[in-house]
Amino acid sequence: MANRKSTRIIALADALSARRVLHLKEAAALLGVSEMTIRRDVADNPGLFGYLGGHIVSAAEIEGDAPYELARAADSHAAAKREACAHAARHIRPDETIFIDCGTTLEYLVDLIPENYSITAVCYSLNAAERLTRRPNVRIVMLGGVYHPSSASFSGGSGLDTLNELGINVAFLSAAGVDPARGATCVHFHEVPVKQRVISLARENHLVVDKSKIGRLKAAFFAPLDAFRSVITEDGETSPVGDLMPLSGRI
Repeated sequence: MANRKSTRIIALADALSARRVLHLKEAAALLGVSEMTIRRDVADNPGLFGYLGGHIVSAAEIEGDAPYELARAADSHAAAKREACAHAARHIRPDETIFIDCGTTLEYLVDLIPENYSITAVCYSLNAAERLTRRPNVRIVMLGGVYHPSSASFSGGSGLDTLNELGINVAFLSAAGVDPARGATCVHFHEVPVKQRVISLARENHLVVDKSKIGRLKAAFFAPLDAFRSVITEDGETSPVGDLMPLSGRI
């Protein structure tokens, strides 16, 4: 058993060396084992591997001294994130173009796109793109650039240029912190230009977060709250100005 596991670990490390990133399903098929086995192998070898948004990366690819771990965030407040996205889904309309931000909250919004809706979905994260490929009648626009394993997202001029060529009806933005006075903030500075460009271009912007984010302030500021038509949490939709104060006080 130990020899088989050691062989898998070496094979997985070699595959990552060649490809840099592997989806969990792809790794399981490559090694001929279950996805749960791969998850255990990754968890047992944190010095070698990281698990981000359904994708396996080398531990050396994880950014920063204290990285924001996408996989850990995915397990945090999952039910609240799903409920917030259920409220946000009411703003998805057929024959329109939507933007889906990176992070773990808006993954759940992808699953709520009605199957009979023909829409264009714009994204810049692997976890959102992978889920979008499963939705029928969805045309995907993936923004490219430099890949950041810490958030499984891309950034750079090419993605911003692509945004300039798009007509976005509704943008769904996420945040790691929502302060009533300071506004919406995130952990990673590379996300800020994408978020800000989308906000400036979209006809309608909604901030979708679970209530644990209300009252928090992270390092990278990207928008005042009045940039959004609404703030949507598991409790429903509120005005971005005024109504958020009592909500923050309950956290």
